[in-house]
Amino acid sequence: MAPCNSLPEGKPIFLAIYTAVVAGIVFSALVILSSLSGDGGNGKPFYFSGTWLFPSASSAPLSSLPPLSPPPVTRTPKQRIEPPNMFTRAIWDLPLDTKMPDMKLFQLTKDMVKHRAKDNIIIVTFGNHAFMDFIVNWVKHLTDLDISNLLVGAMDIKLLESLYWKGIPVFDMGSKMATIDVGWGSPTFHKMGREKVLLINALLPFGYEILMCDTDMVWLKKLLLPGFLPRHFFWFSSPIINIVVFSFFMEQNPLPYIARFPEADILTSSDQIVPTVTDDSLEVWQEVTGAYNVGIFHWRPTVPAKKLAKDWKDLLLNDETIWDQAGFNNLVHKVLGPSVEGSNGLVYAFDGSLKLGILPASIFCSGHTYFVQALHQQLRLEPYAVHTTFQYAGTEGKRHRLREAMLFYDQPAYYDSAGGFLSFNPGLPKTLLLNGPHTLHSHFSLMNYQASKSSVLFQMKLIRTAFAVASLLNRTLVMPPLWCRFDRIWFGHPGILEGTLTRQPFLCPMDHLFEINVMLNDLSEAEFGPQIDFREYSFLQNPLVPKHVKESVLDVQLCDPHSSGCDIPNRSTNHGFIRFPRNSTEQMYIQTFSQYKDVKVLRFSSMEDTFQGFSSTEREAKFRNRVKRYVGLWCCVENRSPGHIYYDMYWNEKPGWTPEPPQTRNDDHPPWQTD
Repeated sequence: MAPCNSLPEGKPIFLAIYTAVVAGIVFSALVILSSLSGDGGNGKPFYFSGTWLFPSASSAPLSSLPPLSPPPVTRTPKQRIEPPNMFTRAIWDLPLDTKMPDMKLFQLTKDMVKHRAKDNIIIVTFGNHAFMDFIVNWVKHLTDLDISNLLVGAMDIKLLESLYWKGIPVFDMGSKMATIDVGWGSPTFHKMGREKVLLINALLPFGYEILMCDTDMVWLKKLLLPGFLPRHFFWFSSPIINIVVFSFFMEQNPLPYIARFPEADILTSSDQIVPTVTDDSLEVWQEVTGAYNVGIFHWRPTVPAKKLAKDWKDLLLNDETIWDQAGFNNLVHKVLGPSVEGSNGLVYAFDGSLKLGILPASIFCSGHTYFVQALHQQLRLEPYAVHTTFQYAGTEGKRHRLREAMLFYDQPAYYDSAGGFLSFNPGLPKTLLLNGPHTLHSHFSLMNYQASKSSVLFQMKLIRTAFAVASLLNRTLVMPPLWCRFDRIWFGHPGILEGTLTRQPFLCPMDHLFEINVMLNDLSEAEFGPQIDFREYSFLQNPLVPKHVKESVLDVQLCDPHSSGCDIPNRSTNHGFIRFPRNSTEQMYIQTFSQYKDVKVLRFSSMEDTFQGFSSTEREAKFRNRVKRYVGLWCCVENRSPGHIYYDMYWNEKPGWTPEPPQTRNDDHPPWQTD
């Protein structure tokens, strides 16, 4: 027999690494298996975490798996007893009772915080019922990181009851606020800001550190799997090992980062968009020009912090016109400097005794540093959090940004529309994306490009056509990725904000171009035709989309109607692929695709010259009325009046109007004008 070949040079090192990883995984599996009869590190069986959110999940619970050792073990089943205090129950464990407890039990107390706090830290958010899905999303991201020392403040009874029945630790803030979305900048919005200040003042005397968060932010994960480990390494797949591997790889707890700065009274996020550091250090306070943002900040129960909290509360209660964040910034900037000696970036602030640190915007991200600049990627850093600031479509825009980044946990129905989905390849020309200078003209050419009178307009007309086809076939449109050469913000600027790392072109959030809040409104069907549902561009890559949706795809290759083999196809002859004539009529669409109603995804090769239009002039008019309202203005041109310009779905039908900044108000066409 031939001798075994020796390993090539370098293989013993990788073999040792693989062996170590396997040993670690097996050891972790045994540890988790040994704890299944108790709790899964979260005070509950491991497999229960988050299962209420996705009841259709196909993974078998660990309790249904066969035992690893053959000898049967007989155990006397233990009767589950409801804990004496609801706040000792594990998150997502549903109450055993069927009746709401006395509301007095939901009052915020030191004992309540004691039950939930860990290492003397409590993580807190609050809101009303309009932000229910954001709050559930916030909690889910934390429990995915195995963090359970959290509490949620309910500003209305409807939210309190809903969270209680989902197994989320909630307390009553006694606000008795409306359950609707109050809108940024409204008087009720400012009242919510004051509730935050009152809450901080209520919590600090309990003696616990507070990580206070807005509900429109999420805590992020990172992959702990070494980059060199090959995918085929996991040939030994089993449900237990898969669960262990998943839990082993996904970790990004922000609390150890905060613990690096024990001298800090307060650590705050900011609206800084120009990086002052290139690693995970605190921002260089002398170079920070953006406002300190109170959406993510950490308080220690020190004397200076308590004094600031009291002065902040008094300031806001005495003047109802002051925004909570502006009041915080005014107080903190009363004294700013010098640096705290040997403190890794802290600065004396407020009254000269408070020690303040500014969290780096590259890893405690704003909506600009994460969604536009992708600052963490460019600096090769692992972000801890993202706050959905710097966006332009209200609460709906915040939700959509998180969906685009696959950071939002929707209900299962969101991922499996009854009518199915429609997607298409935008096929943007390289010249539009990359060639020539990045100017406002080239940016709007990218949006509204017309190569010739018979050609299409990029990107608006492609999307307009896709909306029409989706509406005709009663399918949900999966938006294409949108590319921009210019940034959008609410003040005059040269296109890319000076000092930022924004690349040109960049993948821009949908709210840069579209009025997402308008698109989601229930517009009158009598005036605007049927609602057209849509999904984010990343939708079909989302792991939460069921396998049966992703695998049910029909590729639609457009062809010249006069070319050979470009007839209307018969389903009996295709195998997941058809050729379909360009410039097809409404009747041709209905005749062809009525055969494919059971196919979940129609994937078009293009939307160029795809559809002749609706046969009914009334329906065509209603469709126009609807999509004209889907796009809005871009802001803002530096040193121009007016400083903004409108996108327009029907730009090509306005003779003489070019994608240049308007010179007068009369040139500034709102999207619903046709002249």
